[in-house]
Amino acid sequence: MTASNFRASFVLPPLDPISPAVMHLKRTLVFHSPEGAQPPEVVLAVAKERGLEVMVHRDGDGLIPFVNQRLPVCIILDGSDGPKSLELCRTLKSDPFTAIIPVAFLLGRDDHEYALKALECGGDEVLTPAMEAREHRLRLRLALDRADRDVSVNPSTRLPGTVQIERDMAERLRSGELFAVCYADLDHFKEFNDRYGYNEGDRVILLLSRILRDVVKAHAPSGFIGHIGGDDFIFNVPLEHMRRCCEDILEIFDELIPYQYTEEDRKLGYFLGKDRRGNLLRVPLMTLSIGVVTNQYRRFTHTARISELASEMKAYAKTLPGSVYAVDRRRDPPPLVPAGSKEPESGEARELNQP
Repeated sequence: MTASNFRASFVLPPLDPISPAVMHLKRTLVFHSPEGAQPPEVVLAVAKERGLEVMVHRDGDGLIPFVNQRLPVCIILDGSDGPKSLELCRTLKSDPFTAIIPVAFLLGRDDHEYALKALECGGDEVLTPAMEAREHRLRLRLALDRADRDVSVNPSTRLPGTVQIERDMAERLRSGELFAVCYADLDHFKEFNDRYGYNEGDRVILLLSRILRDVVKAHAPSGFIGHIGGDDFIFNVPLEHMRRCCEDILEIFDELIPYQYTEEDRKLGYFLGKDRRGNLLRVPLMTLSIGVVTNQYRRFTHTARISELASEMKAYAKTLPGSVYAVDRRRDPPPLVPAGSKEPESGEARELNQP
Protein backbone atom coordinates (compact mmCIF):
# COMPACT_ATOMS: atom_id res chain seq x y z
CA MET A 1 0.00 0.00 0.00
CA THR A 2 1.27 3.44 -0.94
CA ALA A 3 -0.05 6.89 -0.15
CA SER A 4 -0.77 7.66 -3.82
CA ASN A 5 -2.67 4.40 -4.38
CA PHE A 6 -4.65 4.93 -1.21
CA ARG A 7 -5.62 8.51 -2.13
CA ALA A 8 -6.63 7.48 -5.64
CA SER A 9 -9.19 4.98 -4.35
CA PHE A 10 -10.30 6.77 -1.22
CA VAL A 11 -13.92 7.94 -1.07
CA LEU A 12 -15.45 9.19 2.17
CA PRO A 13 -18.95 7.89 2.94
CA PRO A 14 -21.62 10.32 4.17
CA LEU A 15 -21.31 11.24 7.82
CA ASP A 16 -23.68 9.48 10.19
CA PRO A 17 -25.58 11.58 12.73
CA ILE A 18 -24.21 11.57 16.26
CA SER A 19 -26.36 9.43 18.49
CA PRO A 20 -26.44 9.56 22.30
CA ALA A 21 -24.04 7.30 24.16
CA VAL A 22 -23.83 6.79 27.87
CA MET A 23 -21.80 4.59 30.18
CA HIS A 24 -23.12 2.29 32.88
CA LEU A 25 -22.95 3.81 36.32
CA LYS A 26 -23.16 0.48 38.13
CA ARG A 27 -23.18 -3.12 37.03
CA THR A 28 -26.76 -3.95 38.02
CA LEU A 29 -29.41 -6.24 36.57
CA VAL A 30 -33.00 -5.35 37.47
CA PHE A 31 -35.68 -8.04 37.73
CA HIS A 32 -39.09 -6.36 37.74
CA SER A 33 -41.89 -8.42 39.27
CA PRO A 34 -45.08 -6.71 40.49
CA GLU A 35 -45.77 -9.77 42.66
CA GLY A 36 -42.29 -9.72 44.18
CA ALA A 37 -41.29 -13.04 42.67
CA GLN A 38 -37.64 -14.02 42.98
CA PRO A 39 -35.49 -14.14 39.83
CA PRO A 40 -35.30 -17.61 38.29
CA GLU A 41 -32.08 -19.56 38.48
CA VAL A 42 -31.11 -18.81 34.88
CA VAL A 43 -31.19 -15.05 35.56
CA LEU A 44 -29.07 -15.45 38.69
CA ALA A 45 -26.60 -17.67 36.81
CA VAL A 46 -26.10 -15.18 33.97
CA ALA A 47 -25.79 -12.30 36.44
CA LYS A 48 -23.16 -14.19 38.43
CA GLU A 49 -21.00 -15.02 35.42
CA ARG A 50 -21.10 -11.35 34.32
CA GLY A 51 -20.42 -10.00 37.81
CA LEU A 52 -23.80 -8.25 38.01
CA GLU A 53 -25.73 -7.37 41.14
CA VAL A 54 -29.37 -8.51 40.88
CA MET A 55 -32.01 -6.14 42.22
CA VAL A 56 -35.70 -7.11 42.47
CA HIS A 57 -38.10 -4.25 41.79
CA ARG A 58 -41.86 -4.41 42.44
CA ASP A 59 -43.23 -0.90 41.97
CA GLY A 60 -44.10 -0.36 38.31
CA ASP A 61 -44.59 3.38 38.81
CA GLY A 62 -41.17 3.71 40.41
CA LEU A 63 -39.27 1.63 37.85
CA ILE A 64 -38.58 4.46 35.39
CA PRO A 65 -37.14 6.86 38.02
CA PHE A 66 -35.11 3.98 39.44
CA VAL A 67 -33.68 3.10 36.02
CA ASN A 68 -32.85 6.75 35.28
CA GLN A 69 -30.95 6.92 38.56
CA ARG A 70 -29.09 3.61 38.40
CA LEU A 71 -28.89 2.91 34.63
CA PRO A 72 -28.70 -0.91 34.96
CA VAL A 73 -27.10 -3.08 32.30
CA CYS A 74 -30.27 -5.09 31.78
CA ILE A 75 -33.96 -5.11 32.78
CA ILE A 76 -36.00 -8.29 32.92
CA LEU A 77 -39.79 -7.98 33.06
CA ASP A 78 -41.65 -11.08 34.19
CA GLY A 79 -44.70 -10.08 32.16
CA SER A 80 -47.15 -11.05 34.88
CA ASP A 81 -48.90 -7.67 34.79
CA GLY A 82 -49.59 -7.90 31.04
CA PRO A 83 -50.20 -4.48 29.46
CA LYS A 84 -48.31 -2.62 32.21
CA SER A 85 -45.06 -4.41 31.36
CA LEU A 86 -45.56 -3.57 27.69
CA GLU A 87 -46.08 0.09 28.57
CA LEU A 88 -42.99 0.10 30.79
CA CYS A 89 -40.91 -1.27 27.93
CA ARG A 90 -42.37 1.24 25.49
CA THR A 91 -41.53 4.12 27.84
CA LEU A 92 -37.97 2.90 28.37
CA LYS A 93 -37.32 2.52 24.65
CA SER A 94 -38.78 5.93 23.78
CA ASP A 95 -36.14 7.73 25.86
CA PRO A 96 -32.65 7.86 24.25
CA PHE A 97 -31.07 7.74 27.71
CA THR A 98 -32.66 4.40 28.64
CA ALA A 99 -33.22 2.99 25.14
CA ILE A 100 -29.74 1.44 25.15
CA ILE A 101 -30.63 -0.82 28.11
CA PRO A 102 -31.67 -4.29 26.92
CA VAL A 103 -35.15 -5.29 28.07
CA ALA A 104 -36.08 -8.98 28.21
CA PHE A 105 -39.54 -10.38 28.89
CA LEU A 106 -39.77 -13.57 30.92
CA LEU A 107 -43.17 -15.17 30.34
CA GLY A 108 -44.78 -17.66 32.69
CA ARG A 109 -46.81 -19.26 29.90
CA ASP A 110 -46.63 -19.60 26.15
CA ASP A 111 -48.49 -16.63 24.68
CA HIS A 112 -47.47 -15.98 21.09
CA GLU A 113 -49.59 -12.84 20.75
CA TYR A 114 -48.12 -11.27 23.88
CA ALA A 115 -44.61 -12.20 22.75
CA LEU A 116 -45.18 -10.34 19.48
CA LYS A 117 -46.47 -7.29 21.34
CA ALA A 118 -43.39 -7.38 23.58
CA LEU A 119 -41.16 -7.20 20.51
CA GLU A 120 -43.30 -4.50 18.92
CA CYS A 121 -42.89 -2.23 21.94
CA GLY A 122 -39.10 -2.53 21.75
CA GLY A 123 -38.29 -5.64 23.81
CA ASP A 124 -34.86 -7.06 23.02
CA GLU A 125 -35.69 -10.63 24.01
CA VAL A 126 -38.74 -12.71 24.93
CA LEU A 127 -38.12 -15.87 26.95
CA THR A 128 -40.93 -18.44 27.06
CA PRO A 129 -41.46 -21.73 28.91
CA ALA A 130 -41.14 -23.57 25.58
CA MET A 131 -37.42 -22.72 25.56
CA GLU A 132 -34.86 -24.77 27.42
CA ALA A 133 -32.84 -23.19 30.21
CA ARG A 134 -29.79 -23.30 27.95
CA GLU A 135 -31.57 -21.21 25.32
CA HIS A 136 -32.64 -18.73 28.01
CA ARG A 137 -29.00 -18.31 29.04
CA LEU A 138 -27.78 -17.88 25.47
CA ARG A 139 -30.42 -15.28 24.64
CA LEU A 140 -29.69 -13.25 27.78
CA ARG A 141 -25.94 -13.38 27.11
CA LEU A 142 -26.42 -12.23 23.53
CA ALA A 143 -28.68 -9.37 24.63
CA LEU A 144 -25.99 -8.19 27.07
CA ASP A 145 -23.27 -8.53 24.43
CA ARG A 146 -25.26 -6.49 21.92
CA ALA A 147 -25.83 -3.75 24.48
CA ASP A 148 -22.11 -3.62 25.33
CA ARG A 149 -21.24 -3.19 21.65
CA ASP A 150 -23.86 -0.49 21.12
CA VAL A 151 -22.66 1.55 24.10
CA SER A 152 -18.93 1.19 23.54
CA VAL A 153 -18.87 1.90 19.79
CA ASN A 154 -18.09 5.49 18.91
CA PRO A 155 -21.16 6.89 17.12
CA SER A 156 -19.26 8.96 14.52
CA THR A 157 -16.65 6.41 13.37
CA ARG A 158 -18.32 3.13 14.44
CA LEU A 159 -15.00 2.08 15.95
CA PRO A 160 -14.88 0.35 19.35
CA GLY A 161 -14.70 2.67 22.35
CA THR A 162 -12.93 2.58 25.68
CA VAL A 163 -14.62 -0.58 26.99
CA GLN A 164 -13.42 -2.70 24.09
CA ILE A 165 -10.04 -0.95 23.98
CA GLU A 166 -9.38 -2.03 27.57
CA ARG A 167 -10.67 -5.52 26.80
CA ASP A 168 -8.32 -5.93 23.83
CA MET A 169 -5.33 -4.78 25.90
CA ALA A 170 -6.25 -7.22 28.66
CA GLU A 171 -6.54 -10.11 26.20
CA ARG A 172 -3.12 -9.33 24.72
CA LEU A 173 -1.64 -9.20 28.21
CA ARG A 174 -3.11 -12.61 29.02
CA SER A 175 -1.88 -14.11 25.75
CA GLY A 176 1.76 -13.35 26.57
CA GLU A 177 2.43 -12.17 23.00
CA LEU A 178 4.67 -9.23 22.19
CA PHE A 179 2.44 -6.32 21.23
CA ALA A 180 2.43 -2.55 20.74
CA VAL A 181 -0.22 -0.09 21.92
CA CYS A 182 -0.21 3.00 19.71
CA TYR A 183 -1.97 6.21 20.78
CA ALA A 184 -2.68 8.49 17.77
CA ASP A 185 -3.66 12.14 18.18
CA LEU A 186 -4.09 15.02 15.72
CA ASP A 187 -2.02 18.19 16.10
CA HIS A 188 -3.71 21.58 15.49
CA PHE A 189 -7.12 19.92 15.12
CA LYS A 190 -8.89 22.40 17.39
CA GLU A 191 -7.73 25.33 15.28
CA PHE A 192 -8.88 23.53 12.12
CA ASN A 193 -12.26 22.85 13.73
CA ASP A 194 -12.60 26.50 14.74
CA ARG A 195 -11.79 27.75 11.24
CA TYR A 196 -13.66 25.25 9.08
CA GLY A 197 -16.50 24.18 11.38
CA TYR A 198 -17.40 21.00 13.23
CA ASN A 199 -18.79 19.30 10.12
CA GLU A 200 -15.43 19.47 8.35
CA GLY A 201 -13.78 18.51 11.63
CA ASP A 202 -15.92 15.37 11.74
CA ARG A 203 -14.83 14.54 8.20
CA VAL A 204 -11.19 14.72 9.25
CA ILE A 205 -11.93 12.41 12.19
CA LEU A 206 -13.62 9.99 9.82
CA LEU A 207 -10.72 10.24 7.38
CA LEU A 208 -8.23 9.36 10.12
CA SER A 209 -10.38 6.45 11.29
CA ARG A 210 -10.41 5.06 7.75
CA ILE A 211 -6.64 5.40 7.38
CA LEU A 212 -6.03 3.64 10.71
CA ARG A 213 -8.49 0.87 9.98
CA ASP A 214 -7.32 0.15 6.43
CA VAL A 215 -3.59 0.28 7.17
CA VAL A 216 -3.73 -1.77 10.38
CA LYS A 217 -5.96 -4.43 8.85
CA ALA A 218 -3.74 -4.60 5.75
CA HIS A 219 -0.55 -5.24 7.73
CA ALA A 220 -1.87 -6.85 10.92
CA PRO A 221 -5.16 -8.73 10.44
CA SER A 222 -5.27 -9.44 14.19
CA GLY A 223 -4.78 -5.76 14.99
CA PHE A 224 -7.35 -3.70 16.87
CA ILE A 225 -8.43 -0.12 16.17
CA GLY A 226 -10.38 1.89 18.76
CA HIS A 227 -11.69 5.44 19.08
CA ILE A 228 -11.25 7.00 22.52
CA GLY A 229 -13.13 10.12 21.49
CA GLY A 230 -12.57 13.36 19.61
CA ASP A 231 -9.30 13.11 17.69
CA ASP A 232 -7.80 10.43 19.97
CA PHE A 233 -7.41 6.89 18.64
CA ILE A 234 -5.74 3.67 19.82
CA PHE A 235 -4.52 0.81 17.69
CA ASN A 236 -3.00 -2.38 19.11
CA VAL A 237 -0.90 -4.64 16.89
CA PRO A 238 1.61 -7.47 17.24
CA LEU A 239 5.03 -5.94 17.83
CA GLU A 240 6.42 -7.15 14.50
CA HIS A 241 3.90 -5.01 12.59
CA MET A 242 4.20 -1.83 14.64
CA ARG A 243 6.79 0.05 12.59
CA ARG A 244 5.22 -0.69 9.21
CA CYS A 245 1.78 0.34 10.47
CA CYS A 246 3.01 3.60 12.00
CA GLU A 247 5.12 4.56 8.99
CA ASP A 248 2.36 3.90 6.45
CA ILE A 249 -0.26 5.66 8.56
CA LEU A 250 1.90 8.78 8.80
CA GLU A 251 2.79 8.71 5.10
CA ILE A 252 -0.81 8.38 3.97
CA PHE A 253 -2.03 10.95 6.47
CA ASP A 254 0.51 13.54 5.32
CA GLU A 255 -0.44 12.83 1.70
CA LEU A 256 -4.19 13.28 2.25
CA ILE A 257 -4.54 15.92 4.96
CA PRO A 258 -3.57 18.98 2.88
CA TYR A 259 -6.61 18.36 0.66
CA GLN A 260 -8.90 18.98 3.65
CA TYR A 261 -7.89 22.67 3.47
CA THR A 262 -8.77 25.37 0.97
CA GLU A 263 -6.35 25.79 -1.91
CA GLU A 264 -5.09 29.06 -0.44
CA ASP A 265 -4.35 27.57 2.98
CA ARG A 266 -2.84 24.49 1.37
CA LYS A 267 -0.41 26.52 -0.76
CA LEU A 268 0.64 28.67 2.19
CA GLY A 269 1.00 25.66 4.48
CA TYR A 270 -0.75 27.55 7.26
CA PHE A 271 -3.61 29.90 8.04
CA LEU A 272 -3.88 32.85 10.41
CA GLY A 273 -5.62 32.16 13.70
CA LYS A 274 -5.83 33.71 17.12
CA ASP A 275 -4.66 32.47 20.48
CA ARG A 276 -6.71 32.80 23.66
CA ARG A 277 -5.52 36.37 24.12
CA GLY A 278 -6.61 37.38 20.64
CA ASN A 279 -3.10 37.55 19.20
CA LEU A 280 -2.66 36.55 15.56
CA LEU A 281 -0.54 33.47 14.90
CA ARG A 282 0.25 31.11 12.08
CA VAL A 283 -1.51 27.77 12.45
CA PRO A 284 0.27 25.04 10.46
CA LEU A 285 -1.51 22.24 8.66
CA MET A 286 -2.49 19.31 10.83
CA THR A 287 0.04 16.62 11.62
CA LEU A 288 -0.33 13.29 13.41
CA SER A 289 1.50 12.21 16.57
CA ILE A 290 1.63 8.57 17.70
CA GLY A 291 2.92 7.45 21.08
CA VAL A 292 3.89 3.77 21.23
CA VAL A 293 4.27 1.46 24.23
CA THR A 294 5.35 -2.18 23.92
CA ASN A 295 5.85 -5.06 26.31
CA GLN A 296 9.17 -5.99 24.71
CA TYR A 297 11.17 -4.72 27.67
CA ARG A 298 8.33 -4.02 30.08
CA ARG A 299 6.34 -6.24 32.45
CA PHE A 300 2.73 -5.07 32.62
CA THR A 301 0.16 -6.43 35.04
CA HIS A 302 -2.66 -4.00 34.36
CA THR A 303 -4.01 -2.10 31.35
CA ALA A 304 -4.09 1.16 33.33
CA ARG A 305 -0.28 1.31 33.31
CA ILE A 306 -0.20 0.74 29.56
CA SER A 307 -2.72 3.54 29.02
CA GLU A 308 -0.72 5.87 31.25
CA LEU A 309 2.51 5.28 29.37
CA ALA A 310 0.80 5.51 25.98
CA SER A 311 -0.57 8.94 26.95
CA GLU A 312 2.89 9.97 28.12
CA MET A 313 4.50 8.90 24.84
CA LYS A 314 1.78 10.60 22.82
CA ALA A 315 2.42 13.84 24.71
CA TYR A 316 6.14 13.49 23.98
CA ALA A 317 5.51 12.84 20.28
CA LYS A 318 3.46 16.05 20.10
CA THR A 319 6.52 18.06 21.14
CA LEU A 320 8.36 16.88 18.01
CA PRO A 321 7.92 18.61 14.62
CA GLY A 322 5.79 17.07 11.88
CA SER A 323 3.98 13.76 11.83
CA VAL A 324 5.94 11.33 13.99
CA TYR A 325 5.70 8.22 16.10
CA ALA A 326 7.68 7.86 19.33
CA VAL A 327 8.39 4.47 20.87
CA ASP A 328 8.99 4.06 24.59
CA ARG A 329 12.44 2.44 24.81
CA ARG A 330 12.75 2.42 28.58
CA ARG A 331 13.23 -0.94 30.27
CA ASP A 332 11.98 -2.35 33.54
CA PRO A 333 14.72 -3.44 35.95
CA PRO A 334 15.32 -7.20 36.01
CA PRO A 335 13.18 -9.08 38.52
CA LEU A 336 14.71 -9.92 41.86
CA VAL A 337 15.81 -13.54 42.15
CA PRO A 338 15.03 -15.13 45.53
CA ALA A 339 18.00 -16.45 47.48
CA GLY A 340 18.84 -19.99 46.48
CA SER A 341 17.05 -19.74 43.13
CA LYS A 342 18.82 -20.60 39.89
CA GLU A 343 19.81 -17.56 37.80
CA PRO A 344 18.51 -17.74 34.22
CA GLU A 345 21.01 -18.47 31.51
CA SER A 346 22.06 -15.41 29.53
CA GLY A 347 20.69 -16.96 26.35
CA GLU A 348 17.28 -17.39 28.00
CA ALA A 349 17.24 -13.77 29.14
CA ARG A 350 18.11 -12.51 25.66
CA GLU A 351 15.38 -14.66 24.13
CA LEU A 352 12.74 -13.01 26.30
CA ASN A 353 13.72 -9.58 24.98
CA GLN A 354 13.58 -10.45 21.31
CA PRO A 355 10.46 -9.81 19.18
